[in-house]
Amino acid sequence: MTVWDRPEPPNRPVPLDRERIVTAAVALADEGGLAAVSLRKVAARLDAGPMRLYGYISTKDELFDLMVDAVYAEILPGEQPGDWREALRVLAHRTRRSALRHEWLADLLGGRPALGPNGLAVSESTLAALDGLADVDTVMRAVETVSAYFTGAIRREVTDLRAERATGLSKSEWQRAHGPHVTRMLATGRFPALAKAVHDGTHVDAEESFATGLEWVLDAVAARLA
Repeated sequence: MTVWDRPEPPNRPVPLDRERIVTAAVALADEGGLAAVSLRKVAARLDAGPMRLYGYISTKDELFDLMVDAVYAEILPGEQPGDWREALRVLAHRTRRSALRHEWLADLLGGRPALGPNGLAVSESTLAALDGLADVDTVMRAVETVSAYFTGAIRREVTDLRAERATGLSKSEWQRAHGPHVTRMLATGRFPALAKAVHDGTHVDAEESFATGLEWVLDAVAARLA
């Protein structure tokens, strides 16, 4: 029996429900990452005894599942996108925006499918947009390909943000600090392709890089569907 199938206990003496528990857990994770979340800390945030929470949630993994599903409510589009490409584009961008609001989500993306009601609704909305365009296996591979792209891109972006906070250096500041070493290495002539990229490449911000890569992946999916 999953956490979504198991009934909740009565709300006494301290009024509790899974929604309040998950809201508190998400707030803790937003403040300090997944390491800041435990049933004891959530209970303290709610001014309840830790053992009371076990009537609602059995394990930390169940709590994480509920937290992810709560964020999937933010990812679910308000209305069905007009076509499959827009549906996958909306899924990618809304997932990225949610992960930037809740950086801990990046640590939980890409694992087993989200089985909560909101996660299932997102999957239904996405697959419905591709229904009938190809056989079901091709459709599934298309969705998996786009998901693999944006999951990796989101994790890289969040990792950069965490490194910036940990070092106190922005990306450009970090690059300047390591510039002399990179310049010396490129001057050896051993890395001509890398030197060309460093000297001639155009800098783009994370959002533009994400959007460009996504369109390239969607182009590849369109070619396969055709």
